[in-house]
Amino acid sequence: MADYDYIIVGGGSSGCVLANRLSADPSNRVLLIEWGGWDKSWFIRAPATFFRVIEKGTDVFHYTSKGDEGLSGRPTIVPQAKVIGGGSSINGMVYIRGQAADYDHWRQLGCTGWSYEDVLPVFRDLENHECLSNAFHGASGELHVSRGRDAHFLARAFVRAGQEAGIPYNDDFNGSDQQGVGFFHTTTHKGERWSSARAFLEPARARSNLTIMTSHRVDRILTEGRRAVGVLLANGKSVRARREVVLTAGAIATPILLQRSGIGNGQELRKLGIDVVHDLPGVGENYQDHLESTVQFELKQPLSILGQDKGFAALKHLARYLTTRSGLMASNIIESGGFVDTAGTGLPDIQFHVLPTFIGFVDRDQEPGHGIAIGPTFLRPRSRGQVKLSSADADAAPDFRPNSLSDPEDLETLVRGTELAIRIGDQPSLRKLVKRRALPKPGIESDPAALREYVRSVAKTIYHPAGTAKMGPDSDPMAVVDPELRVHGMEGLRISDCSVMPTLVSGNTNAPVMMIADRAARFMLAAR
Repeated sequence: MADYDYIIVGGGSSGCVLANRLSADPSNRVLLIEWGGWDKSWFIRAPATFFRVIEKGTDVFHYTSKGDEGLSGRPTIVPQAKVIGGGSSINGMVYIRGQAADYDHWRQLGCTGWSYEDVLPVFRDLENHECLSNAFHGASGELHVSRGRDAHFLARAFVRAGQEAGIPYNDDFNGSDQQGVGFFHTTTHKGERWSSARAFLEPARARSNLTIMTSHRVDRILTEGRRAVGVLLANGKSVRARREVVLTAGAIATPILLQRSGIGNGQELRKLGIDVVHDLPGVGENYQDHLESTVQFELKQPLSILGQDKGFAALKHLARYLTTRSGLMASNIIESGGFVDTAGTGLPDIQFHVLPTFIGFVDRDQEPGHGIAIGPTFLRPRSRGQVKLSSADADAAPDFRPNSLSDPEDLETLVRGTELAIRIGDQPSLRKLVKRRALPKPGIESDPAALREYVRSVAKTIYHPAGTAKMGPDSDPMAVVDPELRVHGMEGLRISDCSVMPTLVSGNTNAPVMMIADRAARFMLAAR
């Protein structure tokens, strides 16, 4: 097979940005390899149907842990995209960057050049906001960002109830201050999902120097000594890279691929019979994720979206969407939420996601009838897990150990968030709509032990895995990449996905990973 200058492994949020930026120079020959197929599904393009994408499973692969002690023995199930556009093609489209303090903390950890002052211009360059153009927002980038239109009645009721509970209103969670309740801005445009694939890959597809290979899985990275020289595909064919290989496969697949290629904890790899190319103990360590513990209320009237995807109601919404690209199907459903400081540190430590319906869990069906779910999520987890190989067999499931809520502070933060969600539900704007609190059962808030057990019994991922190939200086023995995203001790190999985050950002991860990709491209082009 032909040689390329750059090989990108993973056609997700990051890979699409990189493919665009690297191929903009016609002298660069770029190959993008994606395990899944193209983003043709109707359920991907229409914002409201993203739940169907995750449930359907065609464009999603699920990583499942063993029973997690911190979750009362329940497994963690993390869906990862298996489609062009990656997470940006299946997610809830919430556009959040995180707090300025998140990036300043990265700099304090030794990641020079990653302070908020450094990354804000990149966020602005990427963004094309439909309403805002100021010190925090751009209006000329490829990534369309929109304000929600026609917010659901229950989304508005939550925002009013949050203010009644003493939380200020915030019109822009990506502006000068994250604190408050309000409506999320979304990666949508004219009523359609605006994924990384649509924003960055589609404009570049016609370039003769860009090759896009779908439905191909990479088995391992090919190396000569300590230099990455290409990749071996699962079908046995190999592709060479003259300059660099960059991994954009995500925080679970990237460390698996590294380890299968002989890059990781040498002692562990030898036990599996894998030849060690580079002993790098931090690979697969430092796993982090955002967990949510929902509070759910049954409504007096049929005000939720229950049943709106069936029968005449579905036909009505479809007709409106096809003719005007508006209405319920143009909504990302998770329209409102907020960020609150529950510990008095001055920085929000809880994010709320609100859904105008009951929701279920991995091991529990959703409540019957009409309801509203308020989901508090802790923002800066202290618990750390692992993603390791269980076998040298490429088809074997990884040894995935999230270690959820293993740090007591994570549990306490989620308990505080749950208590606050209960209090918000008891404010006038919601109380007049609520028949009863369905979860947790009334009275549990007066029993601290019972409330903690409830949180453990329902806490679940909101699909933000990160940290498994963390960025850090040479002096950090557990760092996997340097501040220019080059794998320590290797040549011609970089990583550009959420696995490089030394600590999770305070919010949804899709916008930050596209920023990371844009910076990776700048580093790579500058190195050339």
